[in-house]
Amino acid sequence: MTTVVVAPHKVVGFPQGGGHFWVYMQYVLGLRQLGCQVYWLEQLHPEEKALRDPATLQVFTDRMARFGLRDRFILYSCDGDRLDFRVGGPENAEAILQGADLLLNFHYAAEPPILNHFRRTALVDIDPGLLQFWISQRQLTVQPHDLYFTIGETVGTERARFPDVGISWLPTRPVVNLDAWPFHYLPDAAPFTSVSTWATDSWMVDGTIAYENSKRITYRQFAQLPSLTNQELELALYLIDKDDAEREWMEGQGWSIRLSTEVAGDPEQYRAYIQASRGEFSVAKPAYLSFQTAWVSDRSLCYLASGKPVVVQDTGPSTYLPVGEGLFRFKSLEQAAAAIETINQDYAGHCRAARQIAQTLFDSRTVLHDLLDRALA
Repeated sequence: MTTVVVAPHKVVGFPQGGGHFWVYMQYVLGLRQLGCQVYWLEQLHPEEKALRDPATLQVFTDRMARFGLRDRFILYSCDGDRLDFRVGGPENAEAILQGADLLLNFHYAAEPPILNHFRRTALVDIDPGLLQFWISQRQLTVQPHDLYFTIGETVGTERARFPDVGISWLPTRPVVNLDAWPFHYLPDAAPFTSVSTWATDSWMVDGTIAYENSKRITYRQFAQLPSLTNQELELALYLIDKDDAEREWMEGQGWSIRLSTEVAGDPEQYRAYIQASRGEFSVAKPAYLSFQTAWVSDRSLCYLASGKPVVVQDTGPSTYLPVGEGLFRFKSLEQAAAAIETINQDYAGHCRAARQIAQTLFDSRTVLHDLLDRALA
């Protein structure tokens, strides 16, 4: 049996992030369906709440149990060359890592003391363009791995608007587990929705150029969409107190705003919220628009798999993404409104097309079977 260790980033300390949890669980479930023995490995930094708050750690432990990983997660802290596995996990954690066939690493800043435990390592880039930018600007140091996968179509190609940073990137696709996200047709579902963080402290700084890299920027650019359609539009946002004024402003434009912590704060709520939606309308962060990697969100895959048509901002020409049935990519307010109207004219057909896209392009079993073949060749 192939043993794969999946290394996510900042899940334990973000218990209210139901969608963030699913990013990595899609891979875990897909690998298990392929017959792999899978472990979850996560680093906890000394300042993280989970190390000081037993309740936070318990929330994570309970979630692992619900997904069949009660004895399959390993938490550790790192102090220089010293690793401490006492935070959580089996007593033979080091032996498990040393005996694993592959580390599938999503923690870009993983350090040598943990990487050296593995005989084969593969980094998975789920932030195409951004990751290469961070490396090129020395904002992030990525330690050597055996292989480097990316979900960005243009990464490492002549079409890229950013350097390859001297790494040979292998293309793959983001994944969704179709069994965990079944087709869920609701002909009377009302709102097009999305789940997102509103504002962040993330800024793109390149020499004298700097801009805020948050969806707040792009959602404001499309704030007038409700005036162009009769379709109900709703956002489940991760907001903090200072965002109250902007929430009121968006609601004044015709948007329904809900708190993601209330409607999508755990994995089950997140799934239920998406599956009760009519479809998804979503924008992209400014960096993805600038880098033009044809990036598609893991969240949008959950909508597609559930049979929910998706209307998302165009992040660059794609060689494989279909447009016009189940999935629409827009550049303007008018295009977004027209896409929603087209979907509503044949809603059942576009729901079936959405599910077909997920099955054909993003099925975790198919994508990960190919990834494992390359990683373990």
